Amino acid sequence: MDQLVDSLEERLRERYRKKGVITINGGLSVSGLQHIGRLRGEILLGEAVRRELEKRGYKVRQLLTLYTVDPWKGKESQRKQFDDPNEAKKYAGWPLKDVPDPKGCHKSWIDHFWSDFGPFIKEYTDGRVEVVTTEELYKGPFKDLILHEVLPMKEKIREIVNKYRGRKPYPEDWIPVEPRCSNCGRIDKTKAIRVIEDGRIEYVCKHCGNRGIADITDVKLNWRIEWAGVWKVLSVDFEPYGKDHATPGGSRDSCVELSIKVFDYDPPLGEWYEWVGYRVSGRESDMSSSGFVGITPREWLEIAHPQILRFLYFYTHPRKKIVIDPLQLPQYYEQYYKAERVYFGVEEAEDGDYLKRTYELSHPGSTPLRLPAQVPYTHAAILAQLIPMDRVEEALARLKRTGHLPEEPDEYSLSWVKDLLEKAGRWVEKYSPPGLKVKIVESVSRDVIANLKYKETFSALAEKLASLSEWREDSIKEAMIEATQNLTGKERREFYREFYRVFVGEDRGPRAAPLLSLLNKDFVVKRLREAAGLDD
Repeated sequence: MDQLVDSLEERLRERYRKKGVITINGGLSVSGLQHIGRLRGEILLGEAVRRELEKRGYKVRQLLTLYTVDPWKGKESQRKQFDDPNEAKKYAGWPLKDVPDPKGCHKSWIDHFWSDFGPFIKEYTDGRVEVVTTEELYKGPFKDLILHEVLPMKEKIREIVNKYRGRKPYPEDWIPVEPRCSNCGRIDKTKAIRVIEDGRIEYVCKHCGNRGIADITDVKLNWRIEWAGVWKVLSVDFEPYGKDHATPGGSRDSCVELSIKVFDYDPPLGEWYEWVGYRVSGRESDMSSSGFVGITPREWLEIAHPQILRFLYFYTHPRKKIVIDPLQLPQYYEQYYKAERVYFGVEEAEDGDYLKRTYELSHPGSTPLRLPAQVPYTHAAILAQLIPMDRVEEALARLKRTGHLPEEPDEYSLSWVKDLLEKAGRWVEKYSPPGLKVKIVESVSRDVIANLKYKETFSALAEKLASLSEWREDSIKEAMIEATQNLTGKERREFYREFYRVFVGEDRGPRAAPLLSLLNKDFVVKRLREAAGLDD
């Protein structure tokens, strides 16, 4: 990804060397769930390019255009968001901005679903992304665009659009605007039949039969014309776009031709990106806004840092598929931590330069000044279950004892670890596998102790752990290996089933050494001796 960012930055510098301000844009339609996949191309790729340009002294504006006048399609998945899906059918074809909030907690459909995305953009970026809506554009610069460029060029527009439509070409009397029906509210079933001298549009609605006159600010352009119009009125110089628009001779090519031949505007440099997949409970599919598949930026922040998602996106080329699986968060953190160690020169890797650059890009702001504390995600998940977050200082003390946190941690590390404990705790509740959920039993019943088969192994392990001078995962692991070295594979598996019964009351649990390292040493030794029948 770093090479792509650098290549795009270089091409933009060459192309717009004399331009005062370079404008980068992304585009989203708030058709439903605003998932984290929408951050990848429309925001983060553009942000990375912008920051590189700014390092070289260029003035850059980064925009995110929300297509808020698009018609609401009324898909089953969209209607199901309402208490009465059948009643919601009446909103089909309405501009998104007019569809009510299905939950009744916001002004509109857009406000409701944008609330999990828009306010959190600043958490994933440096806060320099400006949001523009097409509703604003229709009330502003689109008015002159329609009156002075679209309507006078309607024959040329029809010729270009028909070339790409293939089936059902627009007839000779086609006027390339779609007024909103004043009776039924739809914007997808009206036909403009006449342009009045003052610029208003006379129309007929094919849905309800209403005939009316719409102000020029209450119409919508055909989406291809609209896209090219956005480039023109916002002076867009670079815009990533989804793979569905990338087919040669497809939708973006049509907009490029409209931009050149109708609006006399040099179309922006573009870069297409692949969809982001989502895997949950073993089922995988593409994240989808109108299909309500995926998790939102707000939900991601509940369980992980924004740097982790940025790292995954910048590590993988935008044209390659990436699948986000919440169950894999511990592995995602390990990949990030490795890149961090490489960046700070404490570890080497064959792709070291790539990891360093990816780590740098993964930060919304500047990178930390020194290698931060690296608490494994699973450790945080276990500890969050053992110690409530209202006793966070106790949790931090245990991490210091295990060596995962220095005695005097820097501010960055302290903030990172506190956040990690909270996020990992929520992850356990929502996503983690049963084997990682843990609750230490207050006491072991006499029946359980009486039926333990490996009392001698419990006794040996208790003595080895009691003699440790440092209560850390690696030394605990070594002691456990020594205590079980004379057992066969089958016997070792049986012993660990008994081990988990003694500590968590189940036949399995989190990895033994990390679990014990986060418990009090005296408690562990006492519990093992109790299991061995050596009550103090």
